Amino acid sequence: MDNLYVLMIGALVVLAVFDIVVGVSNDAVNFLNSAIGSKAISFKTIMVIASLGIFIGAVYSGGLMEVARKGIFVPGQFTFEEIMVIFMAVMIADILLLDFFNTLGLPTSTTVSIVFNLLGAAVVMAIIKITANDQQTMSDIWTYINSEKALEIISGILLSVVIAFTVGALVQYISRLIFTFNYERKIKNFGAIFGGVALAAITYFIFMKGLKGTPQYKEIKGLLEGNEIYVMLGSFVFWTIFSYAFEKIFKKTVLLVVIGVGTFGLALAFSGNDLVNFIGVPMAAWHSYEAWSISGVAASDFSMEILSKKVPAEPLILFIAGAIMVVTLWTSKKARTVADTEIGLSRQDEGKEKFKPNALSRGVVRFVTLVNAGFSAVLPKGTLDTINSKFEKPVVDLPRSKSFELPAFDMIRASINLVVAGILISIATSMKLPLSTTYVTFMVAMGTSLADRAWGRESAVYRVAGVLNVIGGWFFTAFSAFCAAGTLAFLIHLGGPNGRFAVVAILLILAAALLIRNYLSHKKSSAIAKEESDLNRAESQTIQGIIEESADNIAKTVSRTNKIYTNVLKGLAKGKVSSLKKSRAGVEKLNDEIDELRNNIFYFIKNLEETSVRGSNFYIQILGYLEDITQSLEYIAKASYKHVNNNHKPLRFNQIRDLQEINLQLEEFLNATEVAFKDRNYAQIGELLGQKEVLYNNVTEKIQKQVARTRSEESSPKNTTLYFGLLLETKDLIEEIMNLLDLYHNEHQQS
Repeated sequence: MDNLYVLMIGALVVLAVFDIVVGVSNDAVNFLNSAIGSKAISFKTIMVIASLGIFIGAVYSGGLMEVARKGIFVPGQFTFEEIMVIFMAVMIADILLLDFFNTLGLPTSTTVSIVFNLLGAAVVMAIIKITANDQQTMSDIWTYINSEKALEIISGILLSVVIAFTVGALVQYISRLIFTFNYERKIKNFGAIFGGVALAAITYFIFMKGLKGTPQYKEIKGLLEGNEIYVMLGSFVFWTIFSYAFEKIFKKTVLLVVIGVGTFGLALAFSGNDLVNFIGVPMAAWHSYEAWSISGVAASDFSMEILSKKVPAEPLILFIAGAIMVVTLWTSKKARTVADTEIGLSRQDEGKEKFKPNALSRGVVRFVTLVNAGFSAVLPKGTLDTINSKFEKPVVDLPRSKSFELPAFDMIRASINLVVAGILISIATSMKLPLSTTYVTFMVAMGTSLADRAWGRESAVYRVAGVLNVIGGWFFTAFSAFCAAGTLAFLIHLGGPNGRFAVVAILLILAAALLIRNYLSHKKSSAIAKEESDLNRAESQTIQGIIEESADNIAKTVSRTNKIYTNVLKGLAKGKVSSLKKSRAGVEKLNDEIDELRNNIFYFIKNLEETSVRGSNFYIQILGYLEDITQSLEYIAKASYKHVNNNHKPLRFNQIRDLQEINLQLEEFLNATEVAFKDRNYAQIGELLGQKEVLYNNVTEKIQKQVARTRSEESSPKNTTLYFGLLLETKDLIEEIMNLLDLYHNEHQQS
């Protein structure tokens, strides 16, 4: 039996390593996004600063390890055997859940995940014990669960969301009123004071408060306690002088220092607060095993009351864990995917939106708009004009092709994000409350975005939808963690003393398989995002340049149209739902890309030379025809998918044969069209236009044949409806492609 638990401890250690990897991939955005989004510091410098913060912050985790041992359940109510079941279920569920969110690119909370995993597994184990005991009822479950502490942690996490958003918005609003978007001149005058306040706050709350969780605190306890005001004032004076000297000597803004120190402090706070989420459970399991192994008592009888006592931190383990976190920070590609979500939702300018609006986001935006209109009506016009002048953004004359060089937001907002988030997290850490660093940093970033008017009428509905999606994901995290860990605990317990390790082994293999599958899925989706067939925005300023750039998009659209149309007919002929579903997704992707091109029209027209305004009409018409093509494809793909998915009668053999004849002819035409645009052989376009009548007549002939069949032999209304729909939409598709060719041919001739 000893060997069984040794193997389980070994498995928990391996799981801890994987948990750190997936956890850091999710949480790295918490302390990197502000620096990355502002582009104030080079990426490598940011990574070095964050790595140092993680290493130093690892020693802060000692005081929080108690959460995994006794923060959620009452350890004395469980035996060593039961505790090991709980811990094993928690770690497997935690890894799978975090990796799932990383693959989706959504920031979730490692703290909420571990808390609700522990709660779910402990509740299920408590229910098992209660049902096996005739003297207990379900009302006794609270003797097993540390309800007071669990509710304190959960309420603290939820409260932190509201506080972080509110404080972030308020501080950013005041800061923007003071500094405005043209902050360079005011920073020169007041930068030293701003730097003094910001750096003093970071120093006190992160370094001073954070030390309370470490053994070193005893050495300076007498110096700090009771002298907080003097420490703060001294720190403010020191950092103000430092900020002034920095600006005078290096001729650079002190905001660079604030962002650098803030990134370091936030990484330190993250490591100090969140390391418990990754290694707290395995460390508690190891301490449990040590106590049981020397007791001589059976695992099923040994009470885990020992976990109620304070256990000293183990610096070597914390150091190793910190090292793994740093390596993951440098190597994880999923961390970049998660980072894109938060930066995209908080960027100052409009651009491609990741999330689609929904009824709730529209309602929220409509309500806030009405409230804002009410305030505007009450406040004096002079006051409104003064406030609005503070939020006027500078006009940056930068070519659209170089828009990627612009930061997502400025250094003022980046500084506020880091300072406010660092302070809130460090306060909770000093109180030994494992609040969610993800929730705090994300909501601070959203609050500062709102206050900075980054969510304008053009983007608000998308940004709010994104925030609601992320928050909804947080609740899903809690629910999923509770259910998943509880289910796994039940399965492991079901194996019994003899079959328990076999169940654990099977679950570990399944977990490994899911991790590999998610890794491959993420790798594939990343590769798809960089496909050569994706449509590109027009960047040219002349009509000739637009003709050249548009030729590439037309070639790609024609190629994808050809592939989708062929695959739809194949899926229809074979009755394969999966193939038709894939084709429908391909149409949606093409439609989204064309929508993105249409959304870029404003910037495209702004970028045109005065002598090339004719190019805007040409480009707009091209987009119109491309959109018409996708609409025809969308009907063909959706109607076919719906027909097969609803299990209607398949098309008759002669119908499939006629469609294949059309497809062969259309395929040859589309291949020639693609080649003509790829090779810039514009003379061939005129020859392709001559095939219009042939293609038209072929489709018309098939329509007439079906009319005759319907009158004499056809018996399925659904088949007839689908078939006529496909033929008519194919005719429209040909018409739209011909219109596109005609437009291109005429424009090229004129140019």
